[in-house]
Amino acid sequence: MIYNKEEILLALKGLDLIKPIEKGFIEYSNGNSVVPPVGELIFNDPPGDVHIKYGYIKTDENYVIKIASGFPKNKLLGLSNSHGIMVMFDKNSGYLKCILHDEGYLTNVRTAIAGAICAKYLAPNQINKIGIIGTGIQARMQLEYLLSVTSCKDVSVLGRNEKNVERYIDEMGNIGFKVDSVKSSKDLCSNCNLIVTTTSANESLISKKDLRKGIHITAVGSDTPEKRELDPEILKIADVLVVDSISQCLERGETKYALDSNLISEDKLIELGKVIKSGEKSRKSENEITVADLTGVAVQDIMITNAVYEQLNK
Repeated sequence: MIYNKEEILLALKGLDLIKPIEKGFIEYSNGNSVVPPVGELIFNDPPGDVHIKYGYIKTDENYVIKIASGFPKNKLLGLSNSHGIMVMFDKNSGYLKCILHDEGYLTNVRTAIAGAICAKYLAPNQINKIGIIGTGIQARMQLEYLLSVTSCKDVSVLGRNEKNVERYIDEMGNIGFKVDSVKSSKDLCSNCNLIVTTTSANESLISKKDLRKGIHITAVGSDTPEKRELDPEILKIADVLVVDSISQCLERGETKYALDSNLISEDKLIELGKVIKSGEKSRKSENEITVADLTGVAVQDIMITNAVYEQLNK
C-alpha cells in the first residue's frame, strides 16, 4: 500500500510521537536494535545530500528503510529542500507492507521531536527565550514541537537572508510566537538560554566566547562529515555533551570535528537513550552549559513509520 503526504498528515493529527521515539532511542542505546551505518550520497553542483537509514527493533515485526534528501538550492526551482520516502517490510518474510511517500516530511518531524526531547532533558528549568539559527523547514518545526516541553514563546532568530528572516517572523508570529531578529552569535547568546541550530553550514555559527552560563544548545544541522554549526571549543567546555548515536557522531557532525581536533575524547559522550532511560534531567544546575549533537538515527524513522502505519490502518 502506498500512502501519500496528505494521508500521512491526517494520520499525524493527534498522535503522540514523543513517547515512541523516546522508546526508540532507549532500545538503540540498550543494544536492542539493528542499525547499520548510514548510506550517503553527497552532491556538489548543486549542493545536496541523500541519506539512506534503515534497521529494525529486535522485538518488532517490521524493518524500515528510509531515503531522504536535502538540496538547499531547491527554492530556486520552487521546490522544498527536503524530499524522501519511508518503506516498511515484514521482518519475518521480507513482504512489503507499505510505502509512506511523505516527501521528506516525516524526517523533518522526527528531527524536530528529537530536538524537543533534548530540551526536555537538558534545557534549563526556566527557559527565558529560545534562539533559532536558520529560517527553513526545521527552524519552523523545532519551535512548533518545543511547545510540547516548554510554554516559552519568546524567540530570537538569526538568519543570513533578511527576507527569509522577515518571512519567518511573520509565519511564526501567526501561530503565537513572539519573534525578533538578531544579527550575531553574541546577540543570540546574550538573549537566549535554549538555542537550536538548524542549518546546513560548514562553519561555526556560534562562538565559544559568546556563551554564558546556563545555556543549552541543540545542533540538528550537521548530519554529514563536512557540516558543522558550532565552534568546536563549545563541546570542550560543555558540562554535559549528549549525542543521539556515539558511533554516528564519531564519523559526522559537531562531535567528529571536536574529536578530530583533540578537544574532547569519546568518554565525554553520553548517548541520548541513556539519558531518557534515567528519566532525569542531565544538567545538575541551572549554570551548566549543555550541548546535544543530533545526526539522526534510523530508530527515529522506524518508530515514526510504525506509529503512522498503525494510525493509517485503524
